[in-house]
Amino acid sequence: MALTDEEDNLPRRRKILQPPRFDGWDVGQLREYIEELRAEIARTEAAIASGQAQRAAAEALFRKP
Repeated sequence: MALTDEEDNLPRRRKILQPPRFDGWDVGQLREYIEELRAEIARTEAAIASGQAQRAAAEALFRKP
């Protein structure tokens, strides 16, 4: 069963990552994997920053004078 784009963007419970087995990986593949992980970390940190900015904006809007 494939997910639609809409379903794919819904919040999901956090999955426990299953680390891959590195048996047979060469140094280039390992470095590529590290770069993929760094890109995902950067994307996650950007999502966190965006959420914090939205929350701060909402709190500023509804703050009592």
